[in-house]
Amino acid sequence: MWSMPDPIRESFRALILHEGSDEPRAEITTLTRRDLPEEDVLVEVAYSSMNYKDALAITGAGPVVRSYPMVPGIDLAGTVVESSSPDYRPGDRVILTGWGIGEVHWGGMAEYACVRSEHLVPIPDGRDAFWAMSVGTAGLTAMLALMALDEAGVRPAPRSPEPEIPGEETADASGARPERLPVLVTAASGGVGSIAVSLLAGAGHYVVASSGRHESWPFLRSLGAAEVIEREELEQPASPLEQQRWAGAVDSVGGSTLARVLAETRYGGAVASCGLVGGGALHTTVMPFILRAVRLLGVNSVLTPKELRLAAWERLARELTPGMLHSFTRVIPLEEVQGMARQMVSGRGRGRTVVQLRGEA
Repeated sequence: MWSMPDPIRESFRALILHEGSDEPRAEITTLTRRDLPEEDVLVEVAYSSMNYKDALAITGAGPVVRSYPMVPGIDLAGTVVESSSPDYRPGDRVILTGWGIGEVHWGGMAEYACVRSEHLVPIPDGRDAFWAMSVGTAGLTAMLALMALDEAGVRPAPRSPEPEIPGEETADASGARPERLPVLVTAASGGVGSIAVSLLAGAGHYVVASSGRHESWPFLRSLGAAEVIEREELEQPASPLEQQRWAGAVDSVGGSTLARVLAETRYGGAVASCGLVGGGALHTTVMPFILRAVRLLGVNSVLTPKELRLAAWERLARELTPGMLHSFTRVIPLEEVQGMARQMVSGRGRGRTVVQLRGEA
């Protein structure tokens, strides 16, 4: 059994989900160390964060939680208190995202978490727990999508002209090709989308953001979006091949939106798919893949291997400064988590939401 050394409190607060008839019953309660699962690292949690998956779990709008009672929160960042792992010592600052916390294992919305050492990564040098949760799963997912597009050859530097395809426009009215082919970000007002816009623009891409929330358009332009288009424009049924528009895309919508994005992606382009807020079904054809050599890249941050996680977090530390995150990050206490979850499920979330548990040491 773990002991709770001085000055750590014997009891602490946590948000607990209990199974309900219609939706989970959420309550803030007091726990002791004896209530926590037995793993090899005990972390004092400074911050967690709110993701769309958390909102689904807390409201019961999606089948996220596998068993009850459950501490939600698929992210956490804080300081190691005790460790029986040779990889971490008390005082180490760590991040945990994914690996089933908040779903299968108790998550980050508690002042302490007992977790598996192999699921942790260190907070990058020069960054803190608040920065880590301002990024969170959303930012990690956005970076993994950007890295996948990079590997697929979707880069801001001009590419060789695509083969001409009869009956399709690939140039503007003057006959010239744009210097920077546009990269699309769908659901751009959300956590993944907003960070993807910032990262892609910072890397030199010409970013087109899609959002149905007009009040967010100035915000998206401030993040670096060169253009903002209506969400509905991408929800219209698509022919097998549409006019070529996108060098690449980061899509967290899925469904009919993803089908249209694939049909509009230019020859040799790629689409990083990382979400399904618009539905899990994909009704498309093989035409974009065999006639335009389009690649569909799946992005899953939950089970990302440690080496790739470390590379992504180090790149995030270089490319997303605390000042850049400030404009789209809000901080809430544990008491406001349920209300924020309802906002996110109803489509009214924007940017990133950090949940403060204990604050920085």
